[in-house]
Amino acid sequence: MDAHQTTSLLIGLAVIVLLARMLGVLARRLGQPAVIGEVLAGIALGPTLFNGAITEALFPDSIRSLLAALSVIGIAVFMFIVGLEWNAAMIRGSGSLAASVSLTSILVPFGLGALLALYLMEDYGSDDRRAFMLFMGIAMSITAFPVLARILSDRRMTHTSLGVMALACASIDDVLAWTLLAGVVAISGSDASEQWRILLTVPYLLAMLLVVRPLLQRFVAARPGLRLSPTLFAWTLAGLLLSAAATEWVGLHYIFGAFLFGAILPRTGTEQVRDQIQDRLGQMNGTLLLPVFFLVAGLNVDLSELDTAGLGALALILLVAIGGKFAGAFAAARLNRMPVRQSAALATLMNTRGLTELIVLNVGLQLGFIGQDLYSLMVVMAVVTTAMAGPLLTWIIGPPGKDEDTQPHGSADDAGLVADAAR
Repeated sequence: MDAHQTTSLLIGLAVIVLLARMLGVLARRLGQPAVIGEVLAGIALGPTLFNGAITEALFPDSIRSLLAALSVIGIAVFMFIVGLEWNAAMIRGSGSLAASVSLTSILVPFGLGALLALYLMEDYGSDDRRAFMLFMGIAMSITAFPVLARILSDRRMTHTSLGVMALACASIDDVLAWTLLAGVVAISGSDASEQWRILLTVPYLLAMLLVVRPLLQRFVAARPGLRLSPTLFAWTLAGLLLSAAATEWVGLHYIFGAFLFGAILPRTGTEQVRDQIQDRLGQMNGTLLLPVFFLVAGLNVDLSELDTAGLGALALILLVAIGGKFAGAFAAARLNRMPVRQSAALATLMNTRGLTELIVLNVGLQLGFIGQDLYSLMVVMAVVTTAMAGPLLTWIIGPPGKDEDTQPHGSADDAGLVADAAR
C-alpha cells in the first residue's frame, strides 16, 4: 500500500463508521432495527446516488479489495456470534408448532421463489438455471434470527409465549435455510476442477462434532469458574478463522465454518466467557467491520437506472417473499390452533430478513447465482421486509411495552392456546 491508498482507506473507513452509526441511531429512533439504517448507509455510499460520484471519490478501485477483505472478517465474526447464540435446546423443546411453522415457512416461499425464478429467467437468470432457481427459493425463505431477537428484545417480548415460539421457529428456520444453501453451494458453487474437495465436508463435520466439541467440553469441565484470558481469546479467534477457512477450502463458504465453530462451543460452565467473547468481538465488529460489509454490499446495489420493468420485477419479488413466508407460517400456526392475532404476529416476525438475507445474497452474487441487477432488487426486498416487521406488529398486537399475551385484541385464553400449541 502506498500513502495514497492508506489515506483513502482510513478516510473511507471513518466515513463508513460515522454514517452507519448516525443512520443506525436514526433508524432506532424511528422504531426500526439499527441494521436498516446501516444498510441504507451502504446503499447511499454506493453508485445509486449522484451517478456514483460519492463512490469514486471516497472508495477508489485501489482500496476496494481491502474493504472486501475487511468485510469477510466482519461476516465471519458475525456468523460465529450467531452460532454462539444459537441454542439447540430451543429446537429440541419447541414442539410440533415450531417445527411445522418453520417447515412451511421454508417450503412455501421456496417453491414460490423457484417458480418466480422461471419467470425472471429471461431477464435476470444466470448460466446455471438449476442453481438460479434453487438460490431464489432459498433467498425467499430466509428469516434473520439475530434481527428477530433484537425486535423481540426492544418490544420486551423475549420471554412471552409468542416471543419464545418465534425464536424457536427462527432457530429451526436458520438451520434449514443454511443447510439448503450449503447444499446449493456444494452442488453448483464449487470449481469443477476442485469438486473432489466437497467430499471432505463429511470428515470435517465429524471432526468438529465428535473430536473438537468433546475436547472443548473436557477443557471447560476441568476448569471450574473459567474466565476469558488473552490466551483463551486468541485460541477462540484462531479456531473461528481456521474453521471458516476449512469450509471455504472444501468448496462451501466460510460463513458455514464460522457459524459451526460458534455453535459447538460448550454452553454449560461458559456463560461468563461467552458473554465476554460477545462483548469483545461484538462491539468492534458492529462498529467497524459490519458497516464495511454494508458498504461493500451497497457498492453492488445500483438502483439509478431502475425502470418500469424493474419495478414490476421488484413488486413480484416482494409479493412472493412476503406472501409466501406469511402464508406458510400463518397456515401452520392456525392448523395448530394458535389464535388468529398470534398467528399473524408470528408470521410477521418470520418475514424479518435483515443482515442474514444480505449475507445470503452476497454469497449468490459472488458465486454467480444471480447478477447485479437482481441482487439490487433483492436487497430492497430485504430492507422492506425487515422494516415492515415493527409497524405490522404494532398494528396486530399493540404498541411495544405491552405483553402480547394480555392484549385485548385476542381472547383471554390466547396465551394458553399458544402454549398448548407449542406442546
